Amino acid sequence: MHPADEHAGRRIADLRKINGMTQVALADATSFSTSLIAQVETGKKPASAAFVAACARALHVDIGTISGQPYQAELRADHLEQLIGPIREGLDWYDIGPADPQLRPRPTAALAAVADGMCAKVRAGQLRAVAELLPSVMQEATAAAYSEGTSEAWGVLGTVYRNAYDVATKLGYQDLAAISLDRMDWAGQRASDPVLSALRQYMRALVHMRIGRYVMGGRLIDAGQRLLQQAPEGTERTAMSGQLHLGSSVIAARNGDRETALGHLDQAHLAAARTGEVPKLRWVSFGPTNVSAHRVSALSELKDYRGAVDAADDMRIPAGWPPSRTGRHMVEVANAQLWIGQNDASFKSLLAARKVAPQQTRYDFTVRETVAALVRAQRSTPDTVANLAQWVGI
Repeated sequence: MHPADEHAGRRIADLRKINGMTQVALADATSFSTSLIAQVETGKKPASAAFVAACARALHVDIGTISGQPYQAELRADHLEQLIGPIREGLDWYDIGPADPQLRPRPTAALAAVADGMCAKVRAGQLRAVAELLPSVMQEATAAAYSEGTSEAWGVLGTVYRNAYDVATKLGYQDLAAISLDRMDWAGQRASDPVLSALRQYMRALVHMRIGRYVMGGRLIDAGQRLLQQAPEGTERTAMSGQLHLGSSVIAARNGDRETALGHLDQAHLAAARTGEVPKLRWVSFGPTNVSAHRVSALSELKDYRGAVDAADDMRIPAGWPPSRTGRHMVEVANAQLWIGQNDASFKSLLAARKVAPQQTRYDFTVRETVAALVRAQRSTPDTVANLAQWVGI
């Protein structure tokens, strides 16, 4: 089999046949059209995250079985696979005290600076650097939280767990991401930090969105908004509320609810007008730029690809916007451009994503599907496209 033929659609077709399902039956079970299923299965169209989630539920398999994540060969080549085991072990020490009773952790303020530095590296797309640091920093932060017992120390540990979530999500280890979120909640409760707890609900909602549980995702966002009411009024509370509205907009859009999705975008726009750009909202960037980027995401999820591309054309990404967020935005733009036949523009957007956030882009499911579709759309693949395909593992 040609490597470009090993894509999500091909896996869906194989699983469907194993389950004795016709394309019509799969369409009935997923609410996607038979025509789209046929196009995705043959590789004429890329599989979206929503499509994969729906098919995984209908076929009773894990999403990774269809997406192929995590991409073990590339992780081994980049020496990242060997770092996952120590992170898992570090997450397992949470409720039994420090891993090394003799460890004397640095003061909370110093550990907070380390945790913030790790967040900055995630935003810069430096996943390997963070993965290498996580086990030792997690061990030290755990020891500090138990020895000091202060809200600040528990909050630092929560931030470290959040870094573990980011690395796991971006490398395709969704089970590890879910564990990291549970640990983040555990630490957040001890920190008595409503903003951290609300952020955890936001991130948890995104996990449920990825597996097609949109109602649960929406409820978790609502729970986050209620938790925020316990926080002091001010920019942080307003910005986090706006970020939660952005999460709600994409969840509603993926569920096909255009009116609700646009309504949440409007609420987020109002919040952004009050706060302006907030570059470090618990290491989530909120502001007018992020609202515009989420509008592109929501329109894409609603299959309004022309609207998504037009919205992206109207955007101006400011200097200093996080490379990880810029890279993800360019991937979403590339996918929308592919759907409306702008293949050359799609390829250029993927190159932009690779340039700004290479490690993140290499392990992105949407990137693989988009590149594979670009390869299959051309009878003779130019060297430039072939090189990108080889780089992502196709």
